Amino acid sequence: MHTETLPRRCYALLRAVLSPSQSVVRAAIAAMAIALALAAQWLSSTEHPLPADEWLRDRLIALHTSDAPDPRVLVVDIDEASLAALGPWPWPRARLADLAETLLTHYSARGVALDILLPEASSGNGDQRLALLAQHSPLVLAQAFDYSTTRPLPLRDGQLAAPYRGPAVDAIPATGYIANHRGLSVARHVGNIGFIPDADGALRRLPLYTSFEGDYYPALALALLQCCSGKPLPAIDAQPWLRIDYQRDWSAYTVVSAMDILDQRIAPQGASGRLVLVGSSSLGTADRVTTPLAANRPGLGVQAAFLSTLLDIQDGTRPARWPGRWLAVAYALLTVIVLSLALPRLAAIASVSLLAICSLLWLPLAYLISIHDADFSTTAPLLTNLFLLSVAVPYQWQLTQRRSRHLLDTLRQYVAPAVVAELLRSDLADPLQPRQLDITTLIADMEGYTTQVESLPVEDAATLTREFLDCLTGPVIGHLGTLDKYTGDGLVAFWGAPLAQEEHADLAMDAACAIVRRVQQLSQQRVAAGHPPLRVRIGVESGPAMAGDFGTSFRSIYTAVGDSVNTAARLEQAARDFPHDIIVGAGTVARARRHQFILLGERRLRGKEHPTTLFTTDSSMAAVSLSSSAAPRAVASA
Repeated sequence: MHTETLPRRCYALLRAVLSPSQSVVRAAIAAMAIALALAAQWLSSTEHPLPADEWLRDRLIALHTSDAPDPRVLVVDIDEASLAALGPWPWPRARLADLAETLLTHYSARGVALDILLPEASSGNGDQRLALLAQHSPLVLAQAFDYSTTRPLPLRDGQLAAPYRGPAVDAIPATGYIANHRGLSVARHVGNIGFIPDADGALRRLPLYTSFEGDYYPALALALLQCCSGKPLPAIDAQPWLRIDYQRDWSAYTVVSAMDILDQRIAPQGASGRLVLVGSSSLGTADRVTTPLAANRPGLGVQAAFLSTLLDIQDGTRPARWPGRWLAVAYALLTVIVLSLALPRLAAIASVSLLAICSLLWLPLAYLISIHDADFSTTAPLLTNLFLLSVAVPYQWQLTQRRSRHLLDTLRQYVAPAVVAELLRSDLADPLQPRQLDITTLIADMEGYTTQVESLPVEDAATLTREFLDCLTGPVIGHLGTLDKYTGDGLVAFWGAPLAQEEHADLAMDAACAIVRRVQQLSQQRVAAGHPPLRVRIGVESGPAMAGDFGTSFRSIYTAVGDSVNTAARLEQAARDFPHDIIVGAGTVARARRHQFILLGERRLRGKEHPTTLFTTDSSMAAVSLSSSAAPRAVASA
């Protein structure tokens, strides 16, 4: 007997989600996402940061920048008012010496650093006075190193002062310099004000030490601390670069006009004990730089921010360092895990929304970490999310679309469209995986099929078979049944699988009654054409059964197995001994709510140890209201 089953492609597809190949692909995507997060944290560098990494960090820095003044630092500005009142730049060296002496004596400054280069000697005794102050007082002069490797001729202007004398340090190599003139090279403390901006032109970090021809030179702010603080800086001496915290903007510093200092217009206690930076914010001096806070800031403000950063480290008030890189990787790993678990259950738009939420949640965490770690990559988790959006989401969407298409293409011939739609909406990872379900099985067959077709030509026999099977199939699909198989001149169908149905017994009885009516109509047509009448035999029984995708790598079938299925087959065979087309088992009678049944008595069925109670139903009695909730009635046979 010919048997038709669910195509093997349905079996392969419905297992695709959990197949080893899909698991390997998912694991590979997750591993690549984590590897990307690790690479972004440890392979990015100061010279080559991730795209948008510094941009996001700048936004975070701007959020936690404070206006609270730094009482440790005083900024003396040779501003526009000072230049207008005392004359244009450059000022006489004697005036600069007066400024330094006033700060150190009258105002009792703890130390003074000049953010000013003096490469050429001048007349008068101003240079001599500056040289004496630099030799015998806490006055730090400046010199600027050049780090360019593209100049045709290296810079060599002025004479470098004595280098740093201390333990070996990591340093940034320089190619040239602009130093003060020879008369000021006797200074005991000299600091570098040269810098290397980032690729976008912003100044975010300064070299702590610079190496030139085997000697080492500290930054200006560091030289001021070494000169005047008397405290060691072990936490930073080993680093070649230091990121400026920029916790304070230019407006947060106590800035006084150089003119006011020279005229002693401010109270002495305003500068007493402070570290003083002397420079110019005047546009005419062209000492302007781009910082994370603004595109046009005085270079003197950068020196002040750098000095505050060093003082925070020295005083132990800088926020404790966190393992920012590992925290970012951990967040990326958490996102990968969450998305891996959620993707198979979410639609594409929901997956994109989940990634967007994960990205937004990262921003406040990145803000918090950025206060405690200045070097981790702020955009690495976002880059991981972008990778997942570009690879994982489309991959899962492709699997979902393929699954949906194949479910529609294959199951719509075997399952009612409403059941297929509900199956696609369900969250079952494998809808056809074998499960224990309560089902109702209907088995129908044509009585005397061999006699009917043996006298017919092949074409007429095929037409009869197709028309008869159509009478059986239409009601099954129309009443939300699942077509298990054709048995040549009959079929096996069940209700309650692959999705559970509360009224599976009533739906099966509805289909059985509809089948009888359609076969009767077909029989009347054939009798009118001179053919023998047709009769269908139907067995219906309900009970627990294992329903699912059973098979091997060579052949697969979605079917149901269990005692209730075997009983339905025996009931269909028993119908040949009764004038009733439908024979119903006790399991269906117990579960049906919309049908009335007629008790036929008991019979020992083949393969059964005990007698089985048989019922039938009159199709004319079955059309009761769908809203009825009365229990089924078994009416005794007359």
